[in-house]
Amino acid sequence: MTPAPVTVVGIGADGWPGLASASREALRHAEVIIGGPRQLGLLPGECAGERVAWPSPLRPAVPGLLAAHEGRRVCVLASGDPMFFGIGRTLAEIVGEERLNVLPHPSSASYACARLGWPLHDTEVVSLVGRPLAALTAALHDGRRLLLLSAGAQTPAEVAALLRERGYGPSRLAVLEQLGGDRERRVEGTADDWPHPAGDPLNVIAVTCRRAPGALRLPLTPGLPDDAYDHDGQLTKRHVRAVTLAALAPSPGELLWDVGGGSGSIGIEWMRAHSSCRAVSVERDPVRAGRVARNAEALGVPGLRVVTGAAPAALAGLPTPDAVFTGGGLTAPGMLEACWEALPRGGRLVANTVTLESEALLTEWYRRHGGELTRLAVAHAVPVGGFTGWRQAMPVTQWAVVKA
Repeated sequence: MTPAPVTVVGIGADGWPGLASASREALRHAEVIIGGPRQLGLLPGECAGERVAWPSPLRPAVPGLLAAHEGRRVCVLASGDPMFFGIGRTLAEIVGEERLNVLPHPSSASYACARLGWPLHDTEVVSLVGRPLAALTAALHDGRRLLLLSAGAQTPAEVAALLRERGYGPSRLAVLEQLGGDRERRVEGTADDWPHPAGDPLNVIAVTCRRAPGALRLPLTPGLPDDAYDHDGQLTKRHVRAVTLAALAPSPGELLWDVGGGSGSIGIEWMRAHSSCRAVSVERDPVRAGRVARNAEALGVPGLRVVTGAAPAALAGLPTPDAVFTGGGLTAPGMLEACWEALPRGGRLVANTVTLESEALLTEWYRRHGGELTRLAVAHAVPVGGFTGWRQAMPVTQWAVVKA
């Protein structure tokens, strides 16, 4: 027999009075109601089903909890719209989309935009619930409007501190608490002089981004300024980095191996291309590996995975990549072979070098597998006495290929 569907009911701060008739009916007839203690406490006595609070951590417990109540009419309570940064996604992955009956409530983002007069489709939403605060950095652009789903009462002050640290102290913040409920409240200020103590843990933070004069500008395009990175000289320089990212061609959800991470710039800018892009940086030097992690956090991609170890041995057991970049160590025995073998059909490999020995190796691989072999030459204007002349950087040979 087909298992009974799981009904997911979204509920807001207005509780039972704010629910649509279909949501009320589902809760009245449920034999089991699963939710957080706060949501369960919003239900009246006429909802007679057994009330079960989610354990912590939540996700590992979901399969067993649902299995324990198999065959009963189960309702899951969720905040607002269950499919908007909510439990709905987890349930869809575990029990299957076809078994879900979702009855949404307006999301906190919808409420917030209604209060602020902001168009929701033009407002970027960033969840800080169970996610590193540093991920906010990637969304900071002068003039942009952001809605931050707060992790709790302390989050507004933490956001204000991060904005000051990242050069966005003039940004305007509005904290909207208990949206839709009878205790709804709004407080405002700037990050530079955030004056408010911790308030209600149920809040959304609206940010109008304003960059301070002289603060470093971090664009969306690859090729961030070299001084955006903490480095010891082991850095793929800006113009070569932009060409390299273009050759790697990141797409949403893809995974990159950055072999020989250096300062982490290739993996970091791969992940900045889209919020769902993933990267593993493999660096043999522990000091540099630590620097990669710090750069990733400072530039808004704290999810970058750093593996400390020498390639190719350190590549064993890593998840299959969609693309591989290597900017050094090409002549290490088995390096290119290991990268090539790890790639699936259609995967991309990009390798950069400045040495004749590695260039000869890339030329041989180009002869065998095709692709594009390119020499990149960059010169910068520098003072020459009272005049200006060109200073040539070392030329870079790049091999880029798609595995057939």
